[in-house]
Amino acid sequence: MPKSAVSLFALLLFAVSLIAACTPQTRPDAMTVVQERQVLRVGTLINPTSYYFDHDREQGFEYDLAKRFSDRLGVELEMVPRFDVNDLFTMLRRGEVDIVAAGLDRTSTRARLFRFSPPYDIISQKIVFKQGSRQRPRDLQQITDGEIVVVEGSSHHEFLQSLGESIPTLKWRATRDHDAVELLQMVINEEIDYTITDSTALDIQRRFHPDLSVAFTVKHDQDIAWALPQGTDDSLFSAVVEYFGEIRASGRLAHIKEQHFGHVKQFNYVTTSLFIEAVERVLPGYIETFKEHSGSLDWRLLAAISYQESLWNPRAVSPTGVRGMMMLTLPTAKAMGVKSRLNAEQSIRGGARYLERMLNRVPARIPQPDRTWFALAAYNIGFGHLEDARIITEHQGGNPDRWVDVKKRLPLLRQKQFYRHTRYGFARGDEPVTYVGNIRRFYDTLKYLDEQGRL
Repeated sequence: MPKSAVSLFALLLFAVSLIAACTPQTRPDAMTVVQERQVLRVGTLINPTSYYFDHDREQGFEYDLAKRFSDRLGVELEMVPRFDVNDLFTMLRRGEVDIVAAGLDRTSTRARLFRFSPPYDIISQKIVFKQGSRQRPRDLQQITDGEIVVVEGSSHHEFLQSLGESIPTLKWRATRDHDAVELLQMVINEEIDYTITDSTALDIQRRFHPDLSVAFTVKHDQDIAWALPQGTDDSLFSAVVEYFGEIRASGRLAHIKEQHFGHVKQFNYVTTSLFIEAVERVLPGYIETFKEHSGSLDWRLLAAISYQESLWNPRAVSPTGVRGMMMLTLPTAKAMGVKSRLNAEQSIRGGARYLERMLNRVPARIPQPDRTWFALAAYNIGFGHLEDARIITEHQGGNPDRWVDVKKRLPLLRQKQFYRHTRYGFARGDEPVTYVGNIRRFYDTLKYLDEQGRL
C-alpha cells in the first residue's frame, strides 16, 4: 500500500474513533438494569401494614406484593425500609430504589412528580381522637378545642396544607419525630388531641386500642398504589401494570389482602374492650396451661380460640350441650380422652389435640395461614360441612384451597338450593366465618400484647 494511502487510512480510523467517542451511548432501560443487577430494590415504610420483621422474617402486605413481583421477574428482592416517606421519594428521584411500595395514596401533587401503578387498594382518611376525652367534632370547623398532628410529608400533611387559611380557627402541625402508628398511640395517651389516619391503619390499631374513635372522614376513596420515576422509560412500569392486572384477574390480590386484612374490618368496641379487660384479669390464671398443652400450636392461638368459645369460663355451657373452656361436644371429649369437660386443664388439652387433628385433615397442599383458618372453621362447623363448602366453591369457579373464596360460600349451606346437593346437608355456614374472623382478631391482639411484654 502506498505511504499516502496508509496515512489516509490512519486518518479515517482516527476520525471514526472521534465520532464514536462523541456519540451518546444508549442508556439501558429500567427493566434491563434490574435484570442485569438481578435485584429489584423496593423502598418501603416500616409499619404494621407495609413491612416489618416477625421472628427475623420479613413480613407485611407490601413485602408480599413486592416478593411476588420480583419472583415474576426472576430476580432477588431487596426491601429498602425507611421511617420517613420523604426519604423514600428522595431515593426514588435519585435512582436509589426502583419502586416505592408503602401504602401510598395517589395525590395530585405526587402524581405530578411520579408515575403510579394501577391502584391495588382503596382507603379513606379519618380524623381520630380518644373516646371520652372530648366531645366528638362533626367537621373541621368544630375542632376548636385542640390540635391536629400529622406526619410531615404525608398525604395528610398535604391535605391540611391545601386548606390554606380557609379555616382560621383550625390548629395543626406536622412532625418528623413520630410515624403514623406512634401518633395513634399518642392520641390514646392523650399526648396529642387529634391525628389523621388511613382507614386500614386504624382498623389494625383498634384491635389493641379500642378507644381510638373516629370523629369524621376527611377524604373518601383514596387509591393506594406503587410509585415509580417519571419519564419516558416504560419498561419497568409496563411490567408493574401487567403484574397488577394478572394478580387482580386471578384472585391472587384478593387472597393476599385477605391474609393481611380480611379480619380487621369488623370492629366492635364493646367486644374488643371486654377482651382486653379479660386478658388483664382472667388470662393470667390460664397462660401456663395454654403453653403446657399447646403442642405444635401457638399457645396464643389456643387462648384466642378458648376466649371465642367460652370467654375463658371453665364452666361455660351452651344450649346445644357443648361445655367447658374449649366448648367440646361429648363425643369429641371422649375421643380426645377428656373425662371432665368442666376441668379447665382437660378441656384445653382436648381442644388442642382436636384442633391438631383438624389441621392434619386439611389437604397438605394448602399453605399457611389458610391451613389454620380452614382448621378453625372445621373445629366450629365440622370437617364434613367445610368440605361441602369447598366443593361448592370449586363448582362456582372459586379456589377451594383459599379461605377468601371458601368463606364466601360457607353461608350458602343455609340455603336449600345449595345444601340439598351436599353430602352433609344444612349448616349455619355464616357462623364459622364470624368465628374465624373473631379468633384472628383475638390472636393478633395477643401476639401484639405478648411482643410488648404485657402478657
